Amino acid sequence: MSQINKLKILNDPIYGFITIPDTLIYDLVQHPYFQRLRRISQMGLSYLVYPGAHHTRFHHALGCMHIMQKAVEVIRFKGTEISKEEERALYVAILLHDIGHGPFSHAMEHSIVEDVNHESISLLFMDKLNAEFNGELSLAIQIFKGDYHRKFMLQLISSQLDMDRMDYLKRDSFYSGVAEGNINSDRLIQMMTVVEDVLVIEEKGIYSVEKFLMARRLMYWQAYLHKTSLVAELILTKVLKRAKELTQKGIVLNCSASLSFFLQNKITLESFDDATLDLFAQLDDFDIISALKNWQSHDDYVLKSLSRMIINRDLLKIKISEEKFSQEDADVYITTFAKLNNISLHDAGYFVYKGKIKNQAYNKEAEPIRIYKKDKSIEDVVTASDQLNIKALTKPVTKFYICFPKVLAEN
Repeated sequence: MSQINKLKILNDPIYGFITIPDTLIYDLVQHPYFQRLRRISQMGLSYLVYPGAHHTRFHHALGCMHIMQKAVEVIRFKGTEISKEEERALYVAILLHDIGHGPFSHAMEHSIVEDVNHESISLLFMDKLNAEFNGELSLAIQIFKGDYHRKFMLQLISSQLDMDRMDYLKRDSFYSGVAEGNINSDRLIQMMTVVEDVLVIEEKGIYSVEKFLMARRLMYWQAYLHKTSLVAELILTKVLKRAKELTQKGIVLNCSASLSFFLQNKITLESFDDATLDLFAQLDDFDIISALKNWQSHDDYVLKSLSRMIINRDLLKIKISEEKFSQEDADVYITTFAKLNNISLHDAGYFVYKGKIKNQAYNKEAEPIRIYKKDKSIEDVVTASDQLNIKALTKPVTKFYICFPKVLAEN
């Protein structure tokens, strides 16, 4: 097969045409591990709130690679050398940065696998692919892990102003219709440069950075932490926990072989061998939705009721407050619901939960977004900005929630 056929052009509603720059990238995109991302939604269950939010992680990963191409072009133009190998490694690292996400992402990290985060699984996938591609991903992995001596390269992949955030804000805003999240990624990238191995934004780009941080704050409250998305994700976590509890008692549940494996076994990072990784690579949103559809008619009251809630979008009631909810508040709901349905307190606990959500648009403890001033000094964006609200964005805002069955709201 001629190499020319591998230099594809894809059409993207956000950026127009995206080019696949070389044959290695093409082969990675074609790999089953990467193709799986077509079957994993970028915004989890947010489509229950925003019907347009059905875009996938496949979309997002390609978008990130596209803006990384633009960033490399701008940084080179401004005099920073980036070799061909480094350029390719940056594209590979950003392309694969989310490859370890499971179906409905964050719900999986707390129920199917035992606190194994998607970054760790991404690295396992990268190592496996590196072996398949005869070490061609080694430099990308080094950059991704932060082990490469040119620190600005990691900042492009993972920082408070990286290609990942730039793409998902713009993309999620577009597909959800939440206009407040729309950012000017072109302008931000044009303002990037590297000074003493550090990624900085030229002073005249400061307003674009302010808009970016504001957009991030608004997207979190309006989309990612929207109370309906939040309660749906919590219910999904509980469905999977219940499924795991029943399976481990020897009850056979109707679901795909790969999902069944994760329900039967306690999987930690240590036990994530090659065979487990291949089974994980078989898992996507369709396994979960299909299982929920089957479980709607199961004998188990908890599994059946929670599955129906998600399939029919008839969710639990959720209250959000500035004040913390007490354990007594939760216990009253649990006791009442247990009596009402003649179920145990343990089972009723699957329908009542409390917790907190936190939103911090800019973290002062993390590596700062640096502004490169005209006098060649470098300042944290918080100091450089004359906008008082940027300082406010550094304060974490915490809200508390409690979820309980709607029937109790009426009593």
